[in-house]
Amino acid sequence: MVGPSRPQFVLFGSSIVQLSFGNGGWGSSLSEIYSRRADVILRGYYGWNSRRAVRVLDDIFPKDASVQPSLVIVYFGGNDSMGPHSSGLGPHVPLPEYVENMKKIALHLKSLSKTLRIIFLSCPPVDEVRVRSNASAYFSELVRTNELCKKYSDACITLCKELDIKVVDLYSALQTISDWETACFTDGIHLSAEGSKIVVKEILKVLREATDWSPSLHWKSMPVEFAEDSPYDLVAADGKRTLNPSTWNFHWESQWD
Repeated sequence: MVGPSRPQFVLFGSSIVQLSFGNGGWGSSLSEIYSRRADVILRGYYGWNSRRAVRVLDDIFPKDASVQPSLVIVYFGGNDSMGPHSSGLGPHVPLPEYVENMKKIALHLKSLSKTLRIIFLSCPPVDEVRVRSNASAYFSELVRTNELCKKYSDACITLCKELDIKVVDLYSALQTISDWETACFTDGIHLSAEGSKIVVKEILKVLREATDWSPSLHWKSMPVEFAEDSPYDLVAADGKRTLNPSTWNFHWESQWD
């Protein structure tokens, strides 16, 4: 651990989490937004479902850890919602079990700290045409339909309401642009830079509107590390003062609220 210690934001989930630090991903955007405010920690696992996730909760989020996260963003559902394979193998998890697994994850996280905050991301849609056209000789048929995605997304949202957990409805959010099938995905399933921008916008909206969370975890409300003025900063044009760069964000590709 390097110091000073900062609040920890943990991203926990399957490939949409694992890949979130590449390709203009939403994890890398959050890391940029929260630079000098919080450490964004990646715990994403390609191909995982909620069944695998509940088996490692104590390993990833130990109850006896000296420092607990301030925020955990959880995403599982895309793999769970795939159609079952005739062999009984594969990532499919029946809907009732998926809901129970997500409940176990939520309750475990809630037990870690009274100040730990949670955001769930619901199952996003897919571009069914591209999923079918991307069939590979390495895999059996991938049964991914928006009908199934919607059922798992709705179930996740309902659970979050029951448990009083903040949730981003990715199924609806990604479809707010007209060309979402081509714009939001790299392969019909995983998020493009454009899709990730929508995810970041929705997460920041939740954080901004979470007025019941104290302290606020919205980036504009959090203290900036080493934000004091310094005579070693760049000198202003008048030659009489320095300019404090600790909150500069003009270099961002997107300007976030």
